This record gives sequence, C-alpha cells and structure tokens, in this order.
Amino acid sequence: MFVPLFALVLSMPAFGAQYRAALVADMDTGRVLYQENANELNYPASLTKIMTLYLVFDALDHGRLSLDDYLIVSQSAANAEPVKLGLAAGSKIRVEDAIKAVAVYSANDVARVLAENLKGGQEESFADLMTRVAREIGLNNTNFENSSGLPNDDHMSTARDIALLSMAVYKHFPQYWHFFGIKSWTYNGKTYTNGNRLLTSFNGCDGMKTGYTKKSKYSLVATAHRGNAHLMSVVLGAENKDVRANVAAQMLNRGFSMLNSGAQPIVKNTYVPPVQSAPVAQPVATPQPAGTATTFASAYNTATTNAMPKYTGAAIVQTSGAGGTGVQFGAFSSESAAQTQVANVKNKLGANAIVEPTGTGLYRVRVYGLTDVAAGQLKSQASANGIDSYVFH
Repeated sequence: MFVPLFALVLSMPAFGAQYRAALVADMDTGRVLYQENANELNYPASLTKIMTLYLVFDALDHGRLSLDDYLIVSQSAANAEPVKLGLAAGSKIRVEDAIKAVAVYSANDVARVLAENLKGGQEESFADLMTRVAREIGLNNTNFENSSGLPNDDHMSTARDIALLSMAVYKHFPQYWHFFGIKSWTYNGKTYTNGNRLLTSFNGCDGMKTGYTKKSKYSLVATAHRGNAHLMSVVLGAENKDVRANVAAQMLNRGFSMLNSGAQPIVKNTYVPPVQSAPVAQPVATPQPAGTATTFASAYNTATTNAMPKYTGAAIVQTSGAGGTGVQFGAFSSESAAQTQVANVKNKLGANAIVEPTGTGLYRVRVYGLTDVAAGQLKSQASANGIDSYVFH
C-alpha cells in the first residue's frame, strides 16, 4: 500500500544527534520558522557550489558569459577529485553544461573550470571573491577557500548563512533557478542523476543542492512549493543520506504546518562538538561596515532585496570603465619587477595597471573594469607594442 512521504515523516522519531544543524524558512519573506544550531560553524562541502553558481549567474546576467560560451579545462581542474566528469586538460565544456554538471552531479572538476575561467586562471582568487560577496549579502560566518567545498579546515559556514545564500540565488536569478530542479542530465552519452532524492519523492520539491565530505558528513538544501508557500530547509552534518533526506522532508512538513496554523517560530540549540579545535581563519573579506546585517531578518533583506553586490572589495580595484573584463600583463616573481611592468604599461599604453599578489609568490599586473571591446582593444595595443597580455573575465 502506498503511504505518502509526509505521513511517514510525521511518524518518525526525532533524529537528535544524527545531524548537526537544521533550519526551515519561508523563501518569499525570509521568516525562519524553525532553527536548530543554525549559527554553529560547519563544513559546507558541496553546498559551497551554490555560491560558485551564484557568481556564474551574475556573470551571465551582466554579459561576461553566455550559456553557449566554451570554457577551457586546465590541468589543475582535470586533476580535481573525487566526484568529477573526468574532463581532459585542454578540452572545453559549454557554460550551460558546466552549470548542469555542478548543479546536478556536483562535479568538482567543473566547479574549478568555472572558477578559473571567471578569475584569470586562479581558483584562489575566485575563492577570495566568494568570501567578499558572502559578506556583502550578509553571510557573517562564512569563509570560502575553494569553489567546490573540497576539504579545508578554514572553509566554513552555518545553516543560517547557507539559507541566506540560497535565498539570494532564488531572488536575484529566478531565470536560472530551474537548474537546481533538474532530476537527471545526460552528457557525452552518460546520464547523471541528481543526489537530491526529494526531487522525486517529496511533492512540490524544486531544488536545490546536496553536499558530502568525510568531515562534513551529509548536507542538503531542499526547497518545495505547497499552495502559495515556498519553503527552504537546510540540514547540515547528517549521519547518512537517509537521515539527510528524511530530516529535510521533516523540516519542510513542519514548516508548512506552522504556516497553516500560525505557530510562532522555534529556536532550538543543542550541544554539538566543535567541528575543529583550531579557530577558523579570518575571512579575506574587507571589514564589515557599520550597519552590516546581524539578524536573519536584516540579512535576508540585504541578501535578497538590496541591489546586486558590486564585487569591489579592497583586493580588486577597477581602474577604468565599469565593465567586468580585464587584461593581465604578466605575472612576476618579485614586486619590483611587477612595478616595472606597471610603468611600462602606463608609458606605452596609457593604461593604469595595478600589482596584485596571487598568494603563491607571484605578482600579477592587471587592468580591471573594462568592457569586452575595450579589453580587446587594449590587448591589441599591447601586442603592437611588444607586451604580452591576455584578456580575463
């Protein structure tokens, strides 16, 4: 006999210590209906890729990418483990396929491809950008070290922050939301199934993303419609896939019931051991300005109502124009050599370049803030003057 999933969930005992944190909230209003340990630090694993896709969607929205563009696979991306498409170094993948590979299959190699192509070949720079944007949209306890969520002790977030990030995607890029609801995707003759089992088992589920590493355990952001309501549940640190899915479904059912009954929000905090003994590294983001969102309600407004982030943290200086394209004029082993190139670019091209440390001992010389046309013209001018360069987005 068929038994509806919600009936099964309502009859289940509490899962208690089988997960670390949980939250359910109204995606249209930002109202948190139930939260448990929502501000405790956890490893986000592949939920990280929600931010990676957020920045990809922003690039699409501003014309820095198109769905039909092709991205080059580096050797570093080809070496990514363990979940991967297995793309060969030097091969290409279309942007739309890359988005599906990340949203559906959570491919680590493709997440790195996106990061490197969007940030001049440097995943580290992309991770810095991820953290700066996190601060701009109210994620106060999140630090990103890579684009995929692969293990790193300083790569941290909370259920609250993951919820805010997911709502920002939903509000800012509704035209791309459907990518998170794809149940399966076929690429090069192989079909990949979405790890979010609620897409096929929970009525109304339309997203969003799973995560797992040995340290983080199993995590899930699940979203669902019922009537006029659209809710989101976040579950972090579940013991296994069954607990992850069942707790997410339980949270959604609980949220819909609370909306119908008009019940007051519930905040629950239970002891969970720290995920690490050492303190989390300070985020690379610039200090938060006065008035930065601290409550979920104000952070929700920051994340979803205010204008899109401008991505102009201290480490990125726009030197001309207002576009999202730039030109790099080499990377040097010493800062003095890089400064010499800055002067060379100024004298021969009339462009105001900056020196940008890479974090790996090199110093890049770059001009930011150009349109695609202006970047192409500057590159041509550099070539005519014997200066090697390349355009980045």
